Amino acid sequence: MSSVGTMGNVEAVRHVYERFGQGDVAAVLAAFDPGIEWRLAEGHPYAPDGAVWTGPAAVARNFFARAGEEWDGFTITPAAFHEAREAVVVECRYHGVYTATGKRLDAQVCHVWGVRAGKITRFQQYIDTAQLQGVMGAR
Repeated sequence: MSSVGTMGNVEAVRHVYERFGQGDVAAVLAAFDPGIEWRLAEGHPYAPDGAVWTGPAAVARNFFARAGEEWDGFTITPAAFHEAREAVVVECRYHGVYTATGKRLDAQVCHVWGVRAGKITRFQQYIDTAQLQGVMGAR
């Protein structure tokens, strides 16, 4: 298999989902540009104001570490990938149980990824935050 640096944009993003699904967070973080800008949907309990996290370490600390501890059986199931120049739009679903409430999430999600030279440069999540807040007990 070719390295991430020589992959096309859709392949680079697919690689991230595949590695995430295998629990290989180190490989996910390695696919990120050092200056990646990561934004969750406005109203997401982890970043209600939609503030940007910059760099792989910030994403690992603020998102992956927290989500890994708080969710049981969390999965992301991509359904379709759409390439638009240096962006890849992914239609997907989140599934999992928020352990603090015991509530199950089954949510439609859209991700917009920025890719340049095979590296992920930005991420924007879109999700029904009212549904997410309800599952997480944040409402």
